[in-house]
Amino acid sequence: MRHHAYQPDDRFIVQPINFDKYTEQEMLRYCLGATMYMPGTKDFLQPILTKKYPGLTSMVMCFEDACREELVPEAEKNVINLLDALNAELAKGTIKYEEIPLIIFRVRNIDQFRHFSSMLKPEHIHLVTAFNFPKFNAETGEAYYSHLEELNEKFGEIIYGMPILESKEMAYLETRIPELMGVKQILDRHKRLVLNVRVGGTDWSSVFGVRRGINYTIYDIMTVADCLKDVLNVFARHNDYSVSGPVWEYFRAKKDMKFEEAPHSINKSLFKQQTLINDAVDGLLRELLLDRANGFIGKTIIHPTHIPYVNGMLAVTKEVYDDALQVLDTSGGVIKSASGNKMNEIGPHRCWAEKIVMRAKAYGVIADESKYPDLFDA
Repeated sequence: MRHHAYQPDDRFIVQPINFDKYTEQEMLRYCLGATMYMPGTKDFLQPILTKKYPGLTSMVMCFEDACREELVPEAEKNVINLLDALNAELAKGTIKYEEIPLIIFRVRNIDQFRHFSSMLKPEHIHLVTAFNFPKFNAETGEAYYSHLEELNEKFGEIIYGMPILESKEMAYLETRIPELMGVKQILDRHKRLVLNVRVGGTDWSSVFGVRRGINYTIYDIMTVADCLKDVLNVFARHNDYSVSGPVWEYFRAKKDMKFEEAPHSINKSLFKQQTLINDAVDGLLRELLLDRANGFIGKTIIHPTHIPYVNGMLAVTKEVYDDALQVLDTSGGVIKSASGNKMNEIGPHRCWAEKIVMRAKAYGVIADESKYPDLFDA
């Protein structure tokens, strides 16, 4: 897999790297990007074989919210059939391993996790990157990771876990911090198997009976923004874990969604509420800017039209990349940036610079902000 593989090479000053589930964890956790969720009952073999969705590099087959309980057995069978079929196509040479997206399974609960994992065969495991653990909290978390450890030992392969923080205990002010710290203790014990921490903005919104409108971002919903702030405070310190942004619920799908005239500054245009494409895409882009500013890496998506926007906005401009390299290549003190427009303070900016360089490796480096619209064209 490689982000922006459908783009001409000359759009990048530094090309994105290739990656797969065996990429070093420190790098792979930055590579998830736009992770598309779909019901476990969906037949997804042909979209993978035909590369129907340009830019799709990670996907989740869901046994939980996207799947009615009575359909879980059907979904499990469907997913096993998908793994068998992909192995058959690999053997025939109709698809290459590096063309298959990272495949992740969102289990329903610990019992279903145990049952489904018992259906997996050794030949499936090279196609399985991770499991999502829903409603992950201090009470349920250890059971998920203990079983995941057993699976890693059983198959002698790396299989990651991706906890989803979305429980009501984390939404409530009085229980949030003890819950988050309890979860962190679990993740710290199993850190080698933690690929990503995910958050459930929709679940937390439901606790307070609110839903962000198409012209708002999740950061405008104050109670949910407080939850997100505390998750980042606990898990994003010193780049300990990568945390992905919550799902954007709106889509207005067209075959051709392009800027009539590409703005020089996406930031200014979006925050002046100037229409760029349509309110669904503009709202997504506005939220992606805030995701990025706050340190989220990647985003849960529910529609393929979101892929180029999420992954495109994660590319790094040359000025930002040069600043990061300057910080990492300087032993200490304060230095004027190469562009001559800002101060780079070596100690305080080092953690930021490390994240920027990893993002640049995963999503590439572009000349400047005016080049982002080029990456939105899939």
